[in-house]
Formats: sequence, C-alpha cells, structure tokens
Amino acid sequence: MLPDIRDLIANPFVLIIFIFQLWMTIDAARRQEWLWMVFNFLFGLSAILYFFMVYRPARVMEQGGTGFEWPGAADRERIRELEEQIHHLDKAHHHAALGEIYLKQEKVDKAMACYENAFQRDPEDLDILAGYGRALMAYKQSAKAVEMLERVHLQDSDHDYGTTTMALGHAYLSLDRMPEAQRVLEKVLQKHSYAQAKVQLAEIYIKSGRAREAAQHLQEVMDDDKHAPSFAKNRDVEWTRKAKQMLRECRIQSDDTAF
Repeated sequence: MLPDIRDLIANPFVLIIFIFQLWMTIDAARRQEWLWMVFNFLFGLSAILYFFMVYRPARVMEQGGTGFEWPGAADRERIRELEEQIHHLDKAHHHAALGEIYLKQEKVDKAMACYENAFQRDPEDLDILAGYGRALMAYKQSAKAVEMLERVHLQDSDHDYGTTTMALGHAYLSLDRMPEAQRVLEKVLQKHSYAQAKVQLAEIYIKSGRAREAAQHLQEVMDDDKHAPSFAKNRDVEWTRKAKQMLRECRIQSDDTAF
C-alpha cells in the first residue's frame, strides 16, 4: 500500500530533502543550468550530485578556496580571527576586512560600522575608501559614496582592476549624473570587460539615443556568458539576464524606427 501523503509531509526527513532539492533547483536556475534544474526538482539523488559537482566547486572558486567546507564555515572562522585581532591590535585594515565579509553577506549595518571604524583609523588608505564607498552605496548613501570613490579614482583609476571605478559609475547613475557615469564606465571598458559596466553603459546609450552602440555592448555580454566558467556565470547572472532583456527591447525599438 502506498504511504499516506500526509505522513510523508509530516516526516521531517522528507521535508529536509524537499527543501534541499528546492535549494539546488533554484541555484541551477540562477546559473542557467536548465537540465540540472529539471533533474534536481524531480530527483533527490540529482540534487546531491549537483551539490558536489556544480554548486560546491563554484562556491570554492568564488571564495578562493581549494577543498570542501560547510557553507559559511570559512567566513565564520575568519570573522572570529578578525574580531580577536581587532580586540588586541585595533588596526584599520582588520576593521575593513571584517566589513568586507559583512558586505558580502549583505549585512549592511554591520559592514557600515566596520568601515566607519576603519575610516576613522586610516582615512587615506585606498582599499578602505573603496570598501567604505561600496558600503555607503549598499546603505543608500550615494552622495557620500561618490565622495569616497572619487578620492580613490583620482589617485588610481584602475584600483582593484577597475571595480572601484565601476562602483563610482554605479554611484553616479544612482544620482542621475549621466555624463560622469558614462565617462568612468567607458574608462573601465578600455581595460576590462565587465558585464555590469557594459550593461550600465548600454542604459546610458539608450537614454541618449545611441541604441546601436548599446546593442553592441549587450550582445558582447551575451557572447561572453556562453564561454564563461560557472563561477563567472553565477557572478554576472543578473547582468546577463538584464542584458538579454535590454537587447530584445533594443531590437524592437530598431524595428519600430525602421518601419
């Protein structure tokens, strides 16, 4: 006799397996691993295989690691180390490193507190200024973020491989300062090929009537994504999705104009 569905639902082990399958299914969809997404949803064994063959290797690469670890374990250990160092040494870079972890975890209040402490102790360090600027952006304080990020940009326009200048462009966009945003994003793309910079620059081009140039950048994002490793796909998934949508809109606008 088949087991009662209510007994299955009430079984905590079954519930855990279902939650795990759903987690792996959503992650596969986010990475655009469509076959994995289907199999993860249908089969518990597929979700387990996906965890070890796709999810964990990608997470390890993103975190710069080399082996298996429980999710969040490295961050928790690093937080404990930094808290001890702050207690005994109280150095600016320790506060900043702790703020970076909290910012990655999207704990914005904690990140802000750490970067404010770091800034008070060393207001000239470019890494601290850059991290503080990103934290201020996450805290919706764009004007103050621009102030910090501009200081970095003036001294090193390619700081952190151009990501700080890209953050400055994002901050300008949030304040509707389009000319400045266009200038710095174009500068970033002279040396790098970030999906975020291309999509945000395409937005500016569309607003200024340069749909063809916008479409070129958006198509590059789509082409790059086809050959990108899984960790890069995961990092840029939102920008790739946005590029696809904007490229479709650009083509519709072009067709309407031609008509």
